[in-house]
Amino acid sequence: MENTNRANLKGPDQMNREPLKIATFDCYGTLIDWEGGLANFLYDLALRHGDPEGENGDSLRRRWEAIQFALIQGEYLTYKQALAASLAEWMAERGYPWKEHYGDDLVRSMRSWQPFPDTYPALMQARDAGMRLYILSNTDRDIISHSLRHIGVPFEGVVTAEDCGSYKPSLNNFHRLLDVVQAKPKEILHVAFGFKYDIGPANRLGMDSAWINRHVEATPAGATPGNIWRDLWGLAEYAGGDGPGF
Repeated sequence: MENTNRANLKGPDQMNREPLKIATFDCYGTLIDWEGGLANFLYDLALRHGDPEGENGDSLRRRWEAIQFALIQGEYLTYKQALAASLAEWMAERGYPWKEHYGDDLVRSMRSWQPFPDTYPALMQARDAGMRLYILSNTDRDIISHSLRHIGVPFEGVVTAEDCGSYKPSLNNFHRLLDVVQAKPKEILHVAFGFKYDIGPANRLGMDSAWINRHVEATPAGATPGNIWRDLWGLAEYAGGDGPGF
């Protein structure tokens, strides 16, 4: 039975193209359930501050993400500092008292966030089909080391914001990735769930891209992902794997 949720939508110039052999990934939101982990953390924090009938976790997460995005466009902070500063600003907006340990609480929570169910089997199929796999992530080495343990897939390289001294969507991070991968942009498929952090800058550099659209959202105006997949099984099938087996 055809699974239309996993349909691969391509533009005309991608229809007859051979699959690329190098895939680079955003980690949080693409491989790791960032949205669920962060929404749970923020909603629990709201409950602890006596806000049981406030916004839902997804709304809380979206506001925090907007604060963090603005923050990391400025002077470079370590990711632990960025997490604490954005959380402090979010809490101040809501009238919650700030305590220093809340930043550490968020870091510890992030270390435990789990991969999506399709992450391991789909990436292993792509790897077994001959794809080289890399990560480009807006985090630091300490946090992502735990996430890599949860994912369980061998990657050929990992580039973090800590390595670059900057955050995506800065092209500096993508240039650092190209140095590690040792390939031309046109030889790389960048896989991500976010446009402003990943799809946009990857396309500007000449990479092909795949948007992981888990929530079946409308494509943002002006965005041009080369592929649109409901989940990472789209990558496995793109690479020549068998897919989920049903």
